[in-house]
Amino acid sequence: MILVEAQRVPQNYVQPVVSIDFDARINTISQQILSRTNLEKIITQFNLYSDHASKKMFLEEKIEDLRKRISVAVTQSKSRNDTGAESFTISFKWKDAEEIVKVVNTLASYFIDENLKIREEQAVGTSDFLEGELISERKKLEEVEEKMKEYRRNYMGELPEQLESNLRLLDRIEQQLSERKQRLSEEKQRLIVFENQLATGSQQNIPPAPVVTDTNANQPTNLAQLKERLAALKTKYTDRHPDIVRLAKAVEELEKAENDKKITSDKDMLSTASQRLNAMNQRQIGDMKKLINDLEREINELNSQKAEYKLRVETTPKREQELMSLKRDYKNIQDSYNSLLKRKLEAEISVNMEKKQKGERFRVIDSAKKPEKPVEPNMKKLFLLTIVAGLGLGAVMITLLEFADTSFRQTEEIESYLDLPVVATIPLIVHPRDLYLRKLNQLASGFMAMISIGLLSVFALIIIMGHEPFLKFFR
Repeated sequence: MILVEAQRVPQNYVQPVVSIDFDARINTISQQILSRTNLEKIITQFNLYSDHASKKMFLEEKIEDLRKRISVAVTQSKSRNDTGAESFTISFKWKDAEEIVKVVNTLASYFIDENLKIREEQAVGTSDFLEGELISERKKLEEVEEKMKEYRRNYMGELPEQLESNLRLLDRIEQQLSERKQRLSEEKQRLIVFENQLATGSQQNIPPAPVVTDTNANQPTNLAQLKERLAALKTKYTDRHPDIVRLAKAVEELEKAENDKKITSDKDMLSTASQRLNAMNQRQIGDMKKLINDLEREINELNSQKAEYKLRVETTPKREQELMSLKRDYKNIQDSYNSLLKRKLEAEISVNMEKKQKGERFRVIDSAKKPEKPVEPNMKKLFLLTIVAGLGLGAVMITLLEFADTSFRQTEEIESYLDLPVVATIPLIVHPRDLYLRKLNQLASGFMAMISIGLLSVFALIIIMGHEPFLKFFR
């Protein structure tokens, strides 16, 4: 009898990966144990069928006879959640008790070894299968990750998370574009007025050249105002700022002009100042045109930026839909990968558990011992069957003889058969030969009766005392 021990490690901590039904597993192992190869090894190992009567048997007949003599019986258990068995027995019928013990213990060892082997192979096979699936899912996950990375790289600036920043930048560009257009209009108007004034020679009301980017600021008209404006700009900008450089140069020239005025005569001073003023006016016109060109270039750039950001905002919903599709595929593959990874880790733990023989296993609780009493034939049953068979056979033979005898035994039978009355009867005339045969029959019947009584007595003694004394006697 082999006991099926449950898993030693609680299933709350380690889930077994061998989920095959117990009966199916026993049946599978039985088929392996009772295979031709294994039974042939057993016959060779224990030298079975070596007697004179078995020498004429073919190997296939020996294997088939041995297979019929081996049986595996599963014991169902209600205490095991009504789903399994706690033990099973291995039986072997043979004429030699010593050989029975050896064969059954060998079969039990085969069962234990095959169970451990099957469980470990299934656990390792499950782990290898999950490893292969995990590698495949990892490749798919990396491919989707690379697609998402490539998609973000190709459509940078049009992604859904950048929509708010694109809208803010678009508003800012709109505001800057409006400011640049307004300033461009003002600068063009200023240039037209300035050129008209120069053409008419009205120098008294000519507006000075702009020195700062703020269009609403008051323009300086003399050296003192230029110095004040220069000091104010230095508080905001560096010395390399174009407005500061231009004002510093103008202040320097005006100061030089004033110094020259003190040295030269009024006429020369006025002529020089006029020339310088003309030069300043030309430079101021050039600066105004340059500023207009810069504003036009900025407006073109802002228009390009506006078109670009507007296109980004318009294509954002499409990118969002495409990105959601990629994310959905990524999440599905990632969930599958995480599930496989969890099962793979559980399978590895289960493999270690099976290798350390901490899982469900078989243990021999009743090893095979030399039987003292034969299981067959059942002598008492055979004795009763023999008596019943003998009496029945005798009754059948008497009945057949009775039906086979067609002679007339009574006068009534003749009258009923011939439908004629019987006039007279002749008594039986016994011949000496008939008397001899009758006596011989009586002697033979008595002799057979004595033989039957003797056999019946011997049979009864065998049942009462057992067959061992008689086997020893004949040996």
